[in-house]
Amino acid sequence: HTFDFQSDGNILDMSFSANEAASLVVASRSYADFTPEATFDIKKVDLHRLEEGPPLTATLTREEGLKYYRTMQTIRRMELKADQLYKQKIIRGFCHLYDGQEACAVGIEGGITLSDHLITAYRAHGYTLTRGGTVREIMAELTGRRGGIAKGKGGSMHMYTKNFYGGNGIVGAQVPLGAGVALACKYLGNDQLCVSLYGDGAANQGQIFETYNMSSLWKLPIIFICENNQYAMGTSVERSAASTEYYKRGDYIPGIRVDGMDVLCVREATKFAAAHCRSGKGPILMELQTYRYHGHSMSDPGVSYRTREEIQEVRSKSDPISMLKDRMLSNNMASIEELKEIDIAVRKEIEDAAQFATTDPEPPLDDLCSHIFANDQPFEVRGATPWTKLTSTS
Repeated sequence: HTFDFQSDGNILDMSFSANEAASLVVASRSYADFTPEATFDIKKVDLHRLEEGPPLTATLTREEGLKYYRTMQTIRRMELKADQLYKQKIIRGFCHLYDGQEACAVGIEGGITLSDHLITAYRAHGYTLTRGGTVREIMAELTGRRGGIAKGKGGSMHMYTKNFYGGNGIVGAQVPLGAGVALACKYLGNDQLCVSLYGDGAANQGQIFETYNMSSLWKLPIIFICENNQYAMGTSVERSAASTEYYKRGDYIPGIRVDGMDVLCVREATKFAAAHCRSGKGPILMELQTYRYHGHSMSDPGVSYRTREEIQEVRSKSDPISMLKDRMLSNNMASIEELKEIDIAVRKEIEDAAQFATTDPEPPLDDLCSHIFANDQPFEVRGATPWTKLTSTS
């Protein structure tokens, strides 16, 4: 571009390329040009043992919308990068990806606070991010590096942050653990609650029904959430469950069934469930109807028990990120350019994290017995002690 200056230094004439002119127009749009807040109709939830459910409308601020969009896009891109690194054999072992289910994690966090507690199964990367972990820490954990969120010792299935108790590998076992956390909340009287998540594949586990019973008897502040992504490890819900109405499985516990692909539906349902728990009414059960784009784990191509066309149809009609994006654009809450800028920033963050995750050193052998107890008291584990220097025999 060229500039012509007057004698007093003011710009007299400017000529720009078409692209530069377009970017100037975008830059000149102030925040005042955007709709700061909008209200949307959301899908009615199915109720069990409840007179009323969550509202049928949800209000979204521009700030919330941009935050939800960035977080969901970060989870999506992080999982796609994990898929790539796994296929390059840089990530090894178990790895269960969360792409397609982003509205569940982001919507749940929108309905509770970070002082509340959350525990989930092994499809945990998204929750590690929403609970305060960084992409860098998550990616480094996936590659088993020292800078990982569990110091490189946990891998994909075992990640933790404050008030987030993993990533648990034993199917359904996180549900009774979550009840223990909820019991602590009630004992301490701190007005906090625990969200305990499991999948449709774990929903037939006996320990879940035992936990329903105790939680109901003791009126624990716990939200049981079944993330129903419809195929468990590779078997459709119709073939594995005599009753596929998971929100009714609590029997004497109230339940709601929610569209898990809509971040606003999930958020409003979680707010409703949280208010139920905090009022002293005891547990509540939520079923989120969602979908995973990848297979159950990286060893599952994901197309032997469902068709590629089915996956593509869900992507085109119910994608959680596209749904939020369309809402924001059609209500002038953001510009296409602005969302593209977020996409570019997210991609860069993922690439930087992947670079760190492939260059950060692995934890040293003498770290093997550390980080077991928070206070690092001397202890023995199978004859090894923290003050014993371990050496490799390989």
